Amino acid sequence: MKLITGNANRPLAEEVARYAGIPLGDIDLFKFSNDESFVKINDNVRGADVFIIQPTCYPVNDNVMDLLIMIDALKRASAQRINCVIPYYAYARSDKKDQPRVPITAKLMADLITVAGADRVIAVDLHAEQIQGFFNIPVDHLFTTPIFARYFKSILSSEEVVVVSPDSGGANRARSLAKRLECSLAIGDKRRSGNNDQAELLNIIGDVAGKTAILYDDIIDTGGSLIKVANALQEQGASRIYAACTHGVLSGSAVQNLEKSPIEKLFISNSIPLTGTKKGCQKIVQLSIAEMLAIAIKKIHIEESISILFR
Repeated sequence: MKLITGNANRPLAEEVARYAGIPLGDIDLFKFSNDESFVKINDNVRGADVFIIQPTCYPVNDNVMDLLIMIDALKRASAQRINCVIPYYAYARSDKKDQPRVPITAKLMADLITVAGADRVIAVDLHAEQIQGFFNIPVDHLFTTPIFARYFKSILSSEEVVVVSPDSGGANRARSLAKRLECSLAIGDKRRSGNNDQAELLNIIGDVAGKTAILYDDIIDTGGSLIKVANALQEQGASRIYAACTHGVLSGSAVQNLEKSPIEKLFISNSIPLTGTKKGCQKIVQLSIAEMLAIAIKKIHIEESISILFR
């Protein structure tokens, strides 16, 4: 078994390697002056079961291209099996045609990865579970809900908690966390009129008064929608407000908006690295998914079930 990584999230890859007890492979990955990417695998991978750890986060298109080139390099180096560990899957929100003449880019991404030569994909909290069906190769879809549930049980054991989904689309995700925490569920009723944070909150469905609310979603991008729901929770009498999101994209003025919001803490995974001003934000707490990924990688390598990760 071999582990390699690109430049997207090297700290996460190094942590996974430590948990797995396998050193990261030696590769050269850089850009020429004309902005073209170059990859060279320095280790012998002939006949190897190779796992590429590469989230497709910012800069998205560079990291996507690096992933595709690494797959091609491994295929031409006669790797036996090429497994793509993609903690954050870019373009996941473009998973359907909801307007005339728009692409389904999540499907295009799946085609690119498959045609490049990948044999398997390991993803974490895909925006929509049907994205698994966009691939014609096996997809192992992992969830961070058990990680968040264990953490919240340790810090909120004495409080009355309600898990809140920012919209109806994430109700199943929030219900899963509420079930593990043995608490009630509430849902934000919102209407999205444009891209990113252009959403109108209509109502909060459920009782949140006097309770500690946990806003639970898969992605926080600009944070506009999440903060509107947090403001509504405050108006309806929630005693404390936390937010938990797997993928902390935090683009644009997300950090500044978070600082001004009633959200006490934002818990995110390390599927995407924190950079710049995001590192200094006192409200952001990162929980690691490295151990989960390491267990999944080792079990996939020896052809064992990974169902233990869903408990």
